[in-house]
Amino acid sequence: MVTQSRKFIGSGLVLATAVALTAALPQALGQSNYPNRVIRIVAPTSPGGPNDTIARLIAQALSERLGRQVVVENRTGAGTMIGSEIVAKAQPDGYTLLMGLSTLATNAATYKNVPYDALRDFAPITQAVSTPNLMVVHPSVPAKSVKELIAFAKARPGEILYASSGKGTNPHLTLELFSNMAQIRMIHVPYKSSGPGIIDLIAGHVAITSSPMLLSIPHVRAGRLRALGVTSAKRVAAEPDIPTIAEGGLPGFASVQWYGLFAPAKTPPEIIEKLHREVAAILRSPAGRERFTSDGAEVVASSPGELATFLKAETVKWAAVAKAAGIVPE
Repeated sequence: MVTQSRKFIGSGLVLATAVALTAALPQALGQSNYPNRVIRIVAPTSPGGPNDTIARLIAQALSERLGRQVVVENRTGAGTMIGSEIVAKAQPDGYTLLMGLSTLATNAATYKNVPYDALRDFAPITQAVSTPNLMVVHPSVPAKSVKELIAFAKARPGEILYASSGKGTNPHLTLELFSNMAQIRMIHVPYKSSGPGIIDLIAGHVAITSSPMLLSIPHVRAGRLRALGVTSAKRVAAEPDIPTIAEGGLPGFASVQWYGLFAPAKTPPEIIEKLHREVAAILRSPAGRERFTSDGAEVVASSPGELATFLKAETVKWAAVAKAAGIVPE
């Protein structure tokens, strides 16, 4: 009787093991053959902006390197939360990725109901690019320096309209930090992304914006906008004649915009590592580096662990800025 029971239990264990291995086999094969279908990169911003531009450059080069189509899908709205939520809730199989940006670190400080936890629900792949914002004004604004802008704004409290890429975005908080440090008061006009804000600034509907340099510098070079300063701690090699905001009159001021590639949490480590390896190679290639640095950006190509640490530090930093600016999450 005991022998029969042991045989039965032994047979059951063998069967259970076989079932488990069979169930795991497709997943294992899928990972080893990754990718075997179209990869989607969700850009939570409008077409034409820097986030979209970076996503498309990576997608095109990644398609060539992997031999599989990589497409970009723009899903805008709610301060980039709509597109980000899509990726946070997607299958963690490496076929839905997020071209994330600074809002992953700032939305928690400005929105009550963020539908994901940026530190928990995403698997970092690489911080692709870092770029300073460029503080630009419409040519009709008489200020030609940061000091002159501060004086101009102080004489017109609550009258100057400034554009941003949306509530809680890096450009928004950058100008809130600027206003707080300069002790001025301007009116915030949020847009869905940086692109539409730049268009309205060129048209003269708003007076000033702090926009990613990748997007704004072509308009400065064409004479459509006037640059007052870069928001980074040091000048940009591509435009060495443009001073930093700190040099222009606000010592200690610094803020940069960043863009990074993420997958849903629990994506297999081997897929994360493959994507990191391929994307980092794209960014570090002579063509990739030249494309970004020529417009003032800096190629980062960080490791997944470095991006995770950076995201946490940015979240803490901008929560403090939002609190100091009196921004109440809504």
